[in-house]
Amino acid sequence: CWGCENEIKLLTAEIERLKNFGCLGVSPSLEGLRDENAKLKYRLNFLKKSLQEERSKSTKSMININSCLQEIFGAAIQAAYPDLENPPLVVTPSQQPKFGDYQCNSAMGISQILLKTREQKVSPREIAEKIAKNIPANECIEKVEIAGPGFINVHLRKDFVSKQLSSLLISGVQPPAIGKRKKVVVDFSSPNIAKEMHVGHLRSTIIGESMCRLFEFAGYDVLRLNHLGDWGTQFGMLIAHLQDKFPDYLTVSPPIGDLQAFYKESKRRFDTEEEFKKRAYQCVVLLQSKNPDFIKAWNLICDVSRREFQKIYNCLDITIIERGESFYHEMMKDIVKEFEDKGFVQVDDGRKVVFVPGFPVPLTIMKSDGGYTYDTSDLAALKHRLCEEKADILIYVVDSGQSVHFQTVFAAGQMIGWYDPKVTRVAHAAFGVVLGEDKKKFKTRSGDTVRLIDLLEEGLKRAMDKLKDKERDKVLTPEELKAAQTSVAFGCIKYADLSHNRLNDYVFSFDKMLDDRGNTAAYLLYAFTRIRAIARLANIDEQMLRKAAREEVLILDHEKEWKLGKCILRFPEILQKILEDLLLHTLCDYLYELATTFTEFYDSCYCVEKDRQTGQIVKVNMWRLLLCEATATVMAKGFDILGIKPVQRM
Repeated sequence: CWGCENEIKLLTAEIERLKNFGCLGVSPSLEGLRDENAKLKYRLNFLKKSLQEERSKSTKSMININSCLQEIFGAAIQAAYPDLENPPLVVTPSQQPKFGDYQCNSAMGISQILLKTREQKVSPREIAEKIAKNIPANECIEKVEIAGPGFINVHLRKDFVSKQLSSLLISGVQPPAIGKRKKVVVDFSSPNIAKEMHVGHLRSTIIGESMCRLFEFAGYDVLRLNHLGDWGTQFGMLIAHLQDKFPDYLTVSPPIGDLQAFYKESKRRFDTEEEFKKRAYQCVVLLQSKNPDFIKAWNLICDVSRREFQKIYNCLDITIIERGESFYHEMMKDIVKEFEDKGFVQVDDGRKVVFVPGFPVPLTIMKSDGGYTYDTSDLAALKHRLCEEKADILIYVVDSGQSVHFQTVFAAGQMIGWYDPKVTRVAHAAFGVVLGEDKKKFKTRSGDTVRLIDLLEEGLKRAMDKLKDKERDKVLTPEELKAAQTSVAFGCIKYADLSHNRLNDYVFSFDKMLDDRGNTAAYLLYAFTRIRAIARLANIDEQMLRKAAREEVLILDHEKEWKLGKCILRFPEILQKILEDLLLHTLCDYLYELATTFTEFYDSCYCVEKDRQTGQIVKVNMWRLLLCEATATVMAKGFDILGIKPVQRM
């Protein structure tokens, strides 16, 4: 671990020597001695911690270089300013090569703290120099330079970067070390029974799936939940209409082909026929009392919806466990009682409501007729996930329009003591709406909501048209063409969503998402297949690459080799950031940067050298082929997290 053992021995001996100075009374400056002793102790503690952490980490975990540098500079700042509490620690990748590879920009913040808290006016440059002098021994920093008013420019060691790239090639792309394995519950997709999935469900489904993949890759225990709208008063009218239209439904399975039309028919009758409306209410009562005939009718309706939902999930490669509102129905009376017992319930015009401090609108946990509400079911779901599932992290991937509702529900959960936000993370991963190219809510020409299955079928058609425009049908087998069509169609739809900041609305445009220029899935998928083809066209197979990864040293002398190598190794930093802020567009931006950085490298550095006359291969620069392989390996893992399936030939 960064050659720490010998320095630990030397530092321990030096601290003992300073102790003896104090005992013998031989101290030219008692204050200076204390300061020196503090610095040595901080450095010793840092080295011991680093050694312990490295030994506890899996040897396969990828090193997060930014985190390593933060540890190093954290120790240096503590050694330089031992009495400073929580000093700012800012380490970022440099934007330009002339400023090194990373920058530590803590000096300016420390200068302001010293001025405010101690009235000491110290220039940031002087602080930066003091930090630099206290950087502990490590294996990743080649040198540091002080620039401008106090930026510390960090230059990495090439042998360190080369070693990390070799480790990646030998062990594959591994997640950064996360410590204790935690349980994560992700609530996403959540369509309503008897209603078709529409474009509004697209974002929750895609974003939620990708978040689950990321947490699973990072080593968390992930529970993916589909909070279906499968309970409520609307089932009364659906069952009453089922009884009228298919009176023998108990013995003969009713052929409900178009559930959306069935729903509209029942809603029209509910709104216009008073007798039907009364019978619908009676059906709700019988359903909630678990009458077997009505439970069967309810299951029949739910099954039709499930089959339609599953078609969408199969297309988009979504894995999810159904746990709808009906799952929590029996828990709701206990939720009401718990809030009553703790004195949080008020009665307002027959309703039982809960006011949460800081929120003007109360939660209605029981209606005046004794029925429950969405507020009740969401509180029941929250408690079950926290207290029964024992979630350490709970994420709701639901549109921004529900923000106040979820903030109120989460605050109610804290108020009643179900969780402590300092211990358990409960987050609403909100997202904006999908807009049409007219910048209005995405609708069909007739003004209806766009059906998700229609959108996916249109994507398949357009992807095939694009491939044929590129004459791919002339060089690919029918099977390869079909695989490329699916990869491009669904990959582009997913990437177009994920590459935008989820907090913002985004414009849905097939033309833009299928463009093979710029930050699109089409461009990245084409780039990936080209990278994979380089070794294949040089007659280098996987076994030869694996052997080379163990034996070859990756040379990073050319500036484009160096730039690409560093870019590849930023992958763990990117993942760590997304685990914290849940903003997946950062991964898309990184993959696009990686692909463009690779293009710069490939244009400047020959991987395979050929005779200009004959076209015969003269020389294979194996270390550069290994850089190609490392790039493709990281891109493949990035695609996997985004739920995109690349193909070997396009």
